[in-house]
Amino acid sequence: MQTTYTAIIKQSEPWWIGWIAEIPGVNCQERAKEERKETVRITLQEAVELYRQTAREAAGEGYEEEVIAL
Repeated sequence: MQTTYTAIIKQSEPWWIGWIAEIPGVNCQERAKEERKETVRITLQEAVELYRQTAREAAGEGYEEEVIAL
C-alpha cells in the first residue's frame, strides 16, 4: 500500500524549508532543494513509525491491527 502526502516547500534564504500538510510536526530545512526533499521524506517515515509505535504501546495487550486505505 502506498500513501501519498503533500509536501509544502518554501525558500527562505539561504534555506529550503518543507513540511507535510497532513501531519503536524513533520518538517525540515536544508540549504539545497533536493536535499530538503529527501530529508522531509525520511522525517515523514520516522514520524509515522513513531506514531505507530506510540499507538501500539498505548493500546497495551490484546489489541488488533487493521490496515485502512484512503
